[in-house]
Amino acid sequence: MKKRICVLGKKVVLAAAVMAAVFMTTTTALAADDPLQVVNNLSDFIFGMIRAIGVILVGFGIVQIGMSLKSHDPSQRSNGFLTFFGGIVIMFAKEILTLITGG
Repeated sequence: MKKRICVLGKKVVLAAAVMAAVFMTTTTALAADDPLQVVNNLSDFIFGMIRAIGVILVGFGIVQIGMSLKSHDPSQRSNGFLTFFGGIVIMFAKEILTLITGG
């Protein structure tokens, strides 16, 4: 029971740290007269939120990998690596889409 509370406490601290990091990085969405600029600002804001989700997933993947190394659990380790690399892909989604479209 004590171990379960300790693991839950670590998850709560990690979630609080990630939320603090997300709220400390602000993105300004400035309105403009040009409708295309408004769409670009909205796109930047949405991709910023997607990047924040990717950062959260990367952090959670690192925690899972670390916990699996401690408990010698191969299934948790594979899930940790999948979460880590999935977060990396999500974090760089805008750059990947830019490379694909050539824009």
